Amino acid sequence: MLSGVGLDTIKTFFNSVRSRTAELCVPLRIEDYVPQPVEFASPPKWHLAHTTWFFEEFILKEHLAEYKEFDPDFGLLFNSYYQSLGQRMIRTSRGSITRPGVEEVMAYRRYVDGHMQVLLSQVLSSEVRSLIEIGCNHEQQHQELLITDLKHTLSLNPTFPVYKDGFDLTRSSSQEKGWVEIQEGVYEVGFKGQGFCFDNELGRHKAYIQETEISKALVTNAEYLEFMEDGGYGNFILWLDEGWSWRETNRIQHPLYWHKVNEAWMHFTLEGLKPLDMQSPVCHISFYEAAAYAEWAGMRLPTEAEWEVASADLNWGERWEWTNSAYLPYPGFSTAEGALGEYNGKFMVNQMVLRGASLATADGHSRPSYRNFFHPHLQWQYSGIRLAK
Repeated sequence: MLSGVGLDTIKTFFNSVRSRTAELCVPLRIEDYVPQPVEFASPPKWHLAHTTWFFEEFILKEHLAEYKEFDPDFGLLFNSYYQSLGQRMIRTSRGSITRPGVEEVMAYRRYVDGHMQVLLSQVLSSEVRSLIEIGCNHEQQHQELLITDLKHTLSLNPTFPVYKDGFDLTRSSSQEKGWVEIQEGVYEVGFKGQGFCFDNELGRHKAYIQETEISKALVTNAEYLEFMEDGGYGNFILWLDEGWSWRETNRIQHPLYWHKVNEAWMHFTLEGLKPLDMQSPVCHISFYEAAAYAEWAGMRLPTEAEWEVASADLNWGERWEWTNSAYLPYPGFSTAEGALGEYNGKFMVNQMVLRGASLATADGHSRPSYRNFFHPHLQWQYSGIRLAK
C-alpha cells in the first residue's frame, strides 16, 4: 500500500502511469480516437477522459482546496457506471461524443495532472494515498482496455491497418511442459500480505481442493486448430447449451481475428495481418470456446482456487486464463462506502473469473490473487486456455 511509502514514490507511480497512457496514444491518428463499433469496447478518447475524471472526481474535488472542475459537463460524459454520482452517458453512446475534441481532452488531462502535482506536494492522509493508488491501478486497467478496444476497432478495417510495429502482443514463447500436481486438502486463497489489491481479492478463506493436475503450458494455436479440424465447432455435444446458442447465432467458426487466406490461417494483430504462429498460445477465446475445447480434450478448466494454489509453479502473464469459476464474492466481502463501493461488487453475477495477466497488462499490475472477470461470450481480451485434469 502507498500509505507506508514516501511522497516521491507516490508521485513517481502516478506520473509513470499517466505517461504510459499517453505513450499508448502516440501511434494513433485523430480519427482513431472516436469510433465505438461495438457495445463492449470504448473509444480511446473516452478512456483518456474517464481515467482523468476519476482523479478529478474522487480526489481533487474532495481533497484539494479551492479546486475548480475543468468542465461541469464532463461528469455526464465520462462517468462510467457510478450511479451515485449522478447522470451519465449510456455506454453504447460513447462513440457519439465528438465534442469535446481530442485536443480538449488532452488539455483536461494536463489540467488535472497539474493540480495533482500540487496535491502531491502536500502532506497526504492515508485516505488520499489509498485513493491515488486505486486511481493509478484503475488507469492501468484502462490502459489494457484501450489496447484491446482499439484492436477490435482496427480489425474491422478490411485493409488490416498497423497500430505500431513491434507491438504484436500474441508472440510466441517457450512453454514449460508437464503438470503441476495439487494434493487433496484445504488451502487458503485470496490476497494476503502487504501491497495493493482490489476489494474483490479480499476475504482470504479456506477452500477444499481434490487431488488434481494443472498444465504448465497453455493450449497453442496448433492444438486448437486440431480441435477445429476435428469438427469442434460443429459438435454440439462438446458445448454448453448457452455456448452452442451463442456459436450458432453469431456463426462462430474460429477464434476472433483469425482469417483464412489462400488456405493458410492468418490472424490480425496490432502489427497488421500476420501468419498464425502455431506454437503461440491461442488467443482471443471466449469462455464458451475454452470450455468446449477442454471437453474435446477430455479435461476441464481449473477453478480459480486451483489456479491460485498452482500459480507459484506456473508461468503466467501471456494470456488471461479462463477458469471454471463464476465471479462471486469471497466470504466476508463487503462493499466500500460511497461511490467507490460500486467498483466491483455490483458486477458479481453472470460473469466468469480469469486469472493471470496478458502481454497487454501493465507491468506489475497483476498478482496471483488478481480476479479478472468477463461475460462468457466475450473474445476481445487476450484470453487463452490452461487445462486441468
